[in-house]
Amino acid sequence: MRNVVNINHKWAFRKGAPLPENFPADWDIVNLPHTWNNIDGQDGGNDYWRGTGVYVRTLERADLPEAEACFLEINGANLSADVYLNGKKLAHHDGGYSTWRVELTDALQEKNLLVITVDNAPSDHVYPQVADFTFYGGLYRDVNIICVPETHFDLSYYGGCGLHLTPDVSGRVEVERWLTGPADGTEVRYTIRNAEGETVAQACSREEKNALQVEQVHLWHGRKDPYLYTLTAELLRDGTVLDTVSRRFGFRSFRIDPEQGFFLNGESYPLRGVSRHQDCWGEGNALSREDHIRDMDLICELGANTIRLAHYQHDQFFYDLCDERGMVVWAEIPYISQHMPAGRENTISQMRELIVQNHHHASIAVWGLSNEITMKGDRDPDMMENHRELNDLCHAMDPTRPTVMAVISMCPMDSPYLEIPDAVSYNHYFGWYGGNTDMNGPWFDKFHEMHPTLPIGCSEYGCEALNWHSDAPQQGDYTEEYQAYYHEELIKQLFTRPYLWATHVWNMFDFGADARNEGGENGQNHKGLVTMDRKYKKDAFYAYKAWLSDEPFVHLCGKRFVNHTGDTVKITVYSNQPEVELFANGVSLGVQHAEDHFFRFVVPNEGVTKLEAVAGDCRDQGEICHVDTPDESYRLKEQGAILNWFDVTEKEGFFSLNDLIGDIMQAPQGKQIILELLASVGMGGKGDLSGDFAKMIGGFTVLRMAGLVGTLGENKLTKEQLLAINARLNQVARP
Repeated sequence: MRNVVNINHKWAFRKGAPLPENFPADWDIVNLPHTWNNIDGQDGGNDYWRGTGVYVRTLERADLPEAEACFLEINGANLSADVYLNGKKLAHHDGGYSTWRVELTDALQEKNLLVITVDNAPSDHVYPQVADFTFYGGLYRDVNIICVPETHFDLSYYGGCGLHLTPDVSGRVEVERWLTGPADGTEVRYTIRNAEGETVAQACSREEKNALQVEQVHLWHGRKDPYLYTLTAELLRDGTVLDTVSRRFGFRSFRIDPEQGFFLNGESYPLRGVSRHQDCWGEGNALSREDHIRDMDLICELGANTIRLAHYQHDQFFYDLCDERGMVVWAEIPYISQHMPAGRENTISQMRELIVQNHHHASIAVWGLSNEITMKGDRDPDMMENHRELNDLCHAMDPTRPTVMAVISMCPMDSPYLEIPDAVSYNHYFGWYGGNTDMNGPWFDKFHEMHPTLPIGCSEYGCEALNWHSDAPQQGDYTEEYQAYYHEELIKQLFTRPYLWATHVWNMFDFGADARNEGGENGQNHKGLVTMDRKYKKDAFYAYKAWLSDEPFVHLCGKRFVNHTGDTVKITVYSNQPEVELFANGVSLGVQHAEDHFFRFVVPNEGVTKLEAVAGDCRDQGEICHVDTPDESYRLKEQGAILNWFDVTEKEGFFSLNDLIGDIMQAPQGKQIILELLASVGMGGKGDLSGDFAKMIGGFTVLRMAGLVGTLGENKLTKEQLLAINARLNQVARP
């Protein structure tokens, strides 16, 4: 019989060490899951350690169950890894997010020294290499020993379990199996049980391919009814069970209509949800099962019905949770940002692993080919051919699911690259990275008109927010108030366009991005609806909950924004209830109704005012306080910024670095200054800007645009250069 032994405990670890001949007792002793970048991968500076970490563990044969074959199972080693047993190299693996196995049988002795080296150093052939997230190094998921008889379900094919099952809503389940070892005299008994544990289909067969029939099928229907069956395959010889594997699955059908969006089991089922990265504050990507459950609980509280699991294969436990909770999942590989000519085979192997290991999950609806891969252009023939090969591979391995790509905002609508997958989604940040929020909906309308038969969605959109606040929020201020405004606008534009097959907020949680030095807290991307430590749900979280959740609630916005200078304060309340009443120091300020779930009140600001929002049986409290001078703790102060906004000299009636590029361009002299500036940082020549680019960049202040250029690390402007530009702008009168 199969036995699985977990070996997460008592590994010796050291960064950059040579291979040891004996157990190095003077090294750090760690338990798995483990990453060496949980601190330096989240503190900014883009200087986290990338190299080879060495993990060492003793292994005694007597501690393992009796078995004729033993396999090492590694569920996540980022990015590449080598396995050594008693000094002999047994395997190498490229790809940091999938399960892979190494047979130990012939090299296993009574006493053994197991060494796993893990390498997250830069590479020209292993994805990802260029992306806005930290590539945490380490053995960050479980490591097991699987002990099996000589004849067993195959364990060596791309991390799979030796079974491939394809259910159909008719109740038919096609099963293909693969065995390793002498198969004479063997047969496989297949048993399907429903969620209540009752046997609903059974068959025995010696054939590699078989089919079972389930009567009166109970469909898996997303969040409404995520009903799961379990198929168990038992390998028998003369009536004795040699090996057993099980897979849960669901009966469901998916369809993406270019005009009407996503359909589940023949019913319209608009996909509205979030994206997720697999890391957490202080832990990096070395997450526990409790961490995964907590994340799923928060996503379910939001009311989402879909998750884009970006930008790589996630933990099997989390896919299981998606099945159980009824999430519709976009699964993808880390073919991201920049195409590498030497990396094609790695994209193929990572896609094979993704499909082989995850094809049975009821939750997975689409296979993602790539993300923002055209950063340096959409016409590279090798990049195009790489995508065609991936697309063909997905259809060959799994004809039941469509393919999709996440396309960078700048990719032209007429790009031939868009013709490759079955559906596309765009990553758009109008209203955050330039442009205005009202550009989002019309852009999608234009695309839909141009491509009426190609399904279109929004795979990323978002806005960063930290604990900064303003009564007059604006793009680029990193305030919680601007983030809330941004998402209110995007909700109203995206959720009211039924042809959008899916929308995914970027991101559910703040996440580690060590190259980022912005927003006043370096090393993170702060677009999350929840903070990286999962302790605080930003106001925008509740804007989505108001639209997506059926759980009655009311949320009073601005709890971290107490001190205000004005005589009145605009207060926003989010709720999924039909009306909200607001009380100030116990006195009702009236009842509001809001079809968009965003309730507005104007509150007199005198002294300290206790606020209470009431919606049915739901209540929420907060307070505001009148102050004579602005609370400086609410204002963004960049760490390591070239200049802060308050360092900029402003002259009444004239422009400065704090003004929008679009406004400055209205003055001929100002336009000349901007065109020269853009040319100096490699963002255009000295002629006129194109229409779309002009609209997007016009929403930036000059100072913010300069800061983002600095973050990219190319043509970074100095403080002296910025001050000189500001001095020139101070001479340009506002029209």
